[in-house]
Amino acid sequence: MKKGTIILIAVIVIIGIFIISIFSSYNTLVALDEGVNTQWANVESKLQRRFDLIPNLVESVKGAMAQEQEVFTAIADARAKLAGATSTSESVEASNQLESALSRLLVVVENYPELKSNQNVTGLMDELAGTENRISTERDRYNEIVGEYNSTIRSFPKNILAGMFGFDERPFFEATEGAEVAPEVNFD
Repeated sequence: MKKGTIILIAVIVIIGIFIISIFSSYNTLVALDEGVNTQWANVESKLQRRFDLIPNLVESVKGAMAQEQEVFTAIADARAKLAGATSTSESVEASNQLESALSRLLVVVENYPELKSNQNVTGLMDELAGTENRISTERDRYNEIVGEYNSTIRSFPKNILAGMFGFDERPFFEATEGAEVAPEVNFD
């Protein structure tokens, strides 16, 4: 083989390796960019879950608590009236109120074999903790992939390719002002 042919083949191989390297680097940048987008979508999904779930859970707990509180308040009132009755008619009326309140309690107990307020509140707290943990996990994953992406686009020689194709640095998730205060659950 002639010396000129060998040099030509070597140059073609070097150019081929260089072109393959550029394509590979570009594809790596695209994959990392899409990974950042996907992870951010996961964070938003968990935020949406919290937005949708928590108010409904709180309302459910409030409803169960109100129903139970109403029944127990009626029983306590009827007992107080019965204890304070000074005449037969007041005793009969208070006894009837107590019987009515106890009947409603039986209905609640039949419908809910266990009074649910405490269980509902415990379930709500579990859901709150689970939701916050999911959000925290997704935020951590987002920051990890953003760190990898930013590191890659800042590393030589990929920084040249990133600059040519507009791969910009992505922001990390940062807590908003006031995030150090825990969310407030209000049963009013």
